[in-house]
Amino acid sequence: LGGVFFKSKNPEELRKWYSEKLGLHSESWGAMFPFSEKEMGYQVWSPTKIDNNYFAPSESSFMINFRVDNLEEFMEQLAKNGVELIGKPDFSDYGKFAWVLDPDGNKIELWEAPKK
Repeated sequence: LGGVFFKSKNPEELRKWYSEKLGLHSESWGAMFPFSEKEMGYQVWSPTKIDNNYFAPSESSFMINFRVDNLEEFMEQLAKNGVELIGKPDFSDYGKFAWVLDPDGNKIELWEAPKK
């Protein structure tokens, strides 16, 4: 996966929200995520049926998944920053998951990978 690109009605304000709320600092062109040598992982590419409601309540045709180191701690930070979770967190064999909406209504999935 080389990157995720999407349109926004107000990209400057959206970049500011991602920086302030999720800690994703970027330049006008975007941000880069280097792979870690100590932690091998994987990225997922997953087309899904148009009537799938996994992205709900977002009406966007995509969802971004960000890896986090400590989901519970990150959820506390989000709450302090006024970001509401969408639904309840899910803890499974695939890891820990939580969801939020950005100001454009895009659903963001937060994922803490399972420990090896």
